[in-house]
Amino acid sequence: MKVECIDFSETGLFAPIFNDFIQQKEKLKKFYHRFPHLEAFQEQINEKAEHKINREKLVEVLQSQYAKVSKIEEAVQKNIERLGDEKTFTLTTGHQLNIFTGPLYFHFKIITVINACKQLKDKYPEYNFVPIYWMASEDHDLDEIRSVQLDGQKYKWNTEQTGAVGRMKTEGLEALTEELGGKNSIFYNAYNESENLSDAVRTYVNELYGKKGLIVLDADNPKLKSEFKAVIQDDVFNHTANDLVEECSKSLDNTGYKTQSFPREINFFYLKDNIRERIVKENDIFKVLETGIQFTEEEMKAEIENHPERFSPNVILRPLYQEYILPNLAYTGGPAEVAYWMQLKPVFDTFKIPFPILLPRNFGMIIPNRIRHKVKKLKLNGTDLFTEREELKKQIAKKITALKLNLNDERQQLKLLLSKIKQSAGAIDKSLSQMTEAETEKVKNSIDKIEKKMMSAEKRKHADKMRQIDEIKDFLFPGNGLQERKENFLPFYQADEKFIKKLIKAFDPFNLQFHIMKWDG
Repeated sequence: MKVECIDFSETGLFAPIFNDFIQQKEKLKKFYHRFPHLEAFQEQINEKAEHKINREKLVEVLQSQYAKVSKIEEAVQKNIERLGDEKTFTLTTGHQLNIFTGPLYFHFKIITVINACKQLKDKYPEYNFVPIYWMASEDHDLDEIRSVQLDGQKYKWNTEQTGAVGRMKTEGLEALTEELGGKNSIFYNAYNESENLSDAVRTYVNELYGKKGLIVLDADNPKLKSEFKAVIQDDVFNHTANDLVEECSKSLDNTGYKTQSFPREINFFYLKDNIRERIVKENDIFKVLETGIQFTEEEMKAEIENHPERFSPNVILRPLYQEYILPNLAYTGGPAEVAYWMQLKPVFDTFKIPFPILLPRNFGMIIPNRIRHKVKKLKLNGTDLFTEREELKKQIAKKITALKLNLNDERQQLKLLLSKIKQSAGAIDKSLSQMTEAETEKVKNSIDKIEKKMMSAEKRKHADKMRQIDEIKDFLFPGNGLQERKENFLPFYQADEKFIKKLIKAFDPFNLQFHIMKWDG
């Protein structure tokens, strides 16, 4: 794939906090630790090496989880074993368990950490670097994962299950699998033979990316949660995270940025069987909302001690949990994730856990041959593609016509003329001056209408080119959103079995720009 890169700020689609992070604005630097340059990782390695994690337990859990995979790739097995070595570190990305992988950017996230690990190994050969996909298996928002879009058409998983999505049975997905890819699909065995959604996702992600050594981690695990008991106790009884994040969020707000996440006094859900509900304290009793479950203080302490797996961190404390149990150097996420991580640095500092490098995921759009030909005919560059549809049509109409399509000169002349009329009329009677202003406004509106009619008439003369713009926009910005956030990878993958390999080759994890990829499909 040929690649053209443009700055995020040129797209007009990214929030100021993300653009300013990319541009390393001074006012943001206190909210993160190190910027994602290759050279910054040596200090991060040194710092993380001082934070001892339970590597033996991590390896044991991963081996147990991968025992459910019928064919473990050799690269995965080696990477699991390497995690027992003090010179092995991870780069992590996380994502929900969307059916059939969800939107394209799921793959962009994973490819970012795979490629970053490769570049880090080249830069620091004495260390090992392992890419991790952290499954958001404890999320309970089914609506966010149950549908997928292919070529503009939506498909939905019809299930009424509740609780953590990773624990849900895959019943109902087999019919969708046959409709979308048939029994030869990589998803068929995963959804038909797995006990739950987490196991299914691990199976097909292993098939897609196992050869690259990607490890899929399900942190919904009693042994891993036991490492986090102290934080659970602190949050439930002392509310340290709430106070710290509130203060940091105010500081971000005062710096001119809109915060992404909002802490609570208790930042854990209660997770058991098919429920995942908030824990709140009312008087001296801890209650699990939407259930009849409640605890006294002593009962809550015992529950945390004996069943830490029943406490599921929200967006405020999940990142800390991740860094508690992994030898992690960097977290890869999108703009919203980068933004909310910057609300969390004081929490890491307080618990004396190294704050990871924030490495934004790769961003991109895929332009197949049929769309590329239209782009070429219209002589559009990468930045042009992000111009608002009607504005782009105006620009193209102006480019291809020899006629003048605006009345700016005439407006100026009329402005001078009407000003003279106003002076003359006002000299006779002040009320005539006000009347002249009202009439002047009517004339201005009439000129605007005439100009719009001229533009519309010119567009009709070039209807073919206007249609081409619509086709380009509809493909690259389905539903007026970015392609990567709407469309699934399957249409590309089914048309080109080397599609993922081409993506891996096209993306550079440390090139913090938007990638426009010209795909020969």
